[in-house]
Amino acid sequence: MNKKLTMLCKSSVISLLLFMCLPVGPAMAKDSISIGMRLEPAPGLDPTTGAAAAISQVTLYNIFEGLTRLDGGGGVHPLLAKSWDISADGATYTFSLEEGVTFHNGSSFDSADVKAQFARNAAEDSSNKAKKLFSSIKSITTPDAHTVKITLSSANALLPFFLAQATAVILDQEAFADANTNPIGTGPYKFVKWTKGDSVSMEKYGQHRNAGNVQIEQVKFRFINDAAAQVAALKAGDLDYMPSLSAPEMFAEFQQDDRFTTLSGTTEGETILAMNNKREALADVRVRRALMHAINREDLIIGAVAGYGTPIGSHFAPHHPAYVDLTSESSYNPDLARSLLKEAGQEGLTLSLHLPPPSYARRGGEVIAAMLAEVGVTINIENVEWAQWLDKAYKKKEYDLTIVSHVEPMDMGRIYSNPNYYFQYDSQEFRNIIDKFTAATTVEEQTAQLQAAQRRLAADMPNGFLFQLAKLGVAQAGLTGMWPSWPAFINDVSAMRWE
Repeated sequence: MNKKLTMLCKSSVISLLLFMCLPVGPAMAKDSISIGMRLEPAPGLDPTTGAAAAISQVTLYNIFEGLTRLDGGGGVHPLLAKSWDISADGATYTFSLEEGVTFHNGSSFDSADVKAQFARNAAEDSSNKAKKLFSSIKSITTPDAHTVKITLSSANALLPFFLAQATAVILDQEAFADANTNPIGTGPYKFVKWTKGDSVSMEKYGQHRNAGNVQIEQVKFRFINDAAAQVAALKAGDLDYMPSLSAPEMFAEFQQDDRFTTLSGTTEGETILAMNNKREALADVRVRRALMHAINREDLIIGAVAGYGTPIGSHFAPHHPAYVDLTSESSYNPDLARSLLKEAGQEGLTLSLHLPPPSYARRGGEVIAAMLAEVGVTINIENVEWAQWLDKAYKKKEYDLTIVSHVEPMDMGRIYSNPNYYFQYDSQEFRNIIDKFTAATTVEEQTAQLQAAQRRLAADMPNGFLFQLAKLGVAQAGLTGMWPSWPAFINDVSAMRWE
């Protein structure tokens, strides 16, 4: 090749490369998103029958809607109910429903669907986490297709708040039986495919009443439990958004990288060392208190979540206005821990510790086991998958200790009032306090009872109260609309868009 031809070829290549780098018209708006999740929903995709928070993260406000909804700050707003009235005694709520709403299969939504769903939630064989709430409904009437009148057995000022949770979403009653594998709701996205072990896909529902304001057309929730794999997927561009990063030690690096947007906030996740109160040794409050006095929360938070977390001394979120700091009730005091174990006749105690997949549990469990060893308690660690945890710990109560974050907002009253819940705490005094709270009609009365409930738990120590889980989100630069904090575990894709 002669010199002139060589120069011409080089010039052409350079020109082509420059052309390829120049915009040739308006930028194509991105209309898809991939969202990472630590855990896969289990046992299915119906949040009214399954307890796992992962179900809510995928489906709530995406596939399914309830009568009300939460915003990113925990405020309550209309959703399927466009408005509601409350009787003077606080026990009867009349909801006026949106008209023209359809399920993803084309069938119409009306008051009969609400009545059927709430009856299903309260049924004797119901596995709904909030079954007690729905069982407290004295009657449901439907004066017409777009009106629902709910009368409770007693006043409950928080009903609209609870109806915004995943436990209260409305499913197509004709599709109840298949809801775990083929969920049909009224939300802005319809279910497409669930590839077990990999992802759940959904697409925009064009007939949704808010479809014109929804930018994202295609959604894929990918299940990536491994922390290193989450980081690698983000850096490679294979993942657009990780709402809760499992590698908190990497968060600072993402903060310094212009390719990413980071979000640091709080959650409703009270991380606890759950104790089986029916086990012989753990039935003794002295033993339960000894275990907590052996744990240095500050060191635990560093070891489990790289320092991102807030110590708690009871089962209540520190950002709530009624919060009481009770960490001093179970402060780090290994000498006191040894003394209590000796007093209870439990020197040389051996306990099992079931650890589900989340990194805070696996890492935190190793730290806690080492701390308990210092006071003479031997911990046998058993790492379990999420399905195993749900079966053995949650359902069958076959465990001594486990570590898990309880993520439902304001769940203290519900779970500690239930002696059959998996940690089997049974206190009539606590239940009396919660009864007073649900009957309270003023903020002052509600606050007083919530604080009394916190103090009762701190005294009884049915579980080890460790820390409030932080939310450390990482997204590709240009993605907006994500919630910095989680007042409930929700990924509202309809609010997200690419800029």
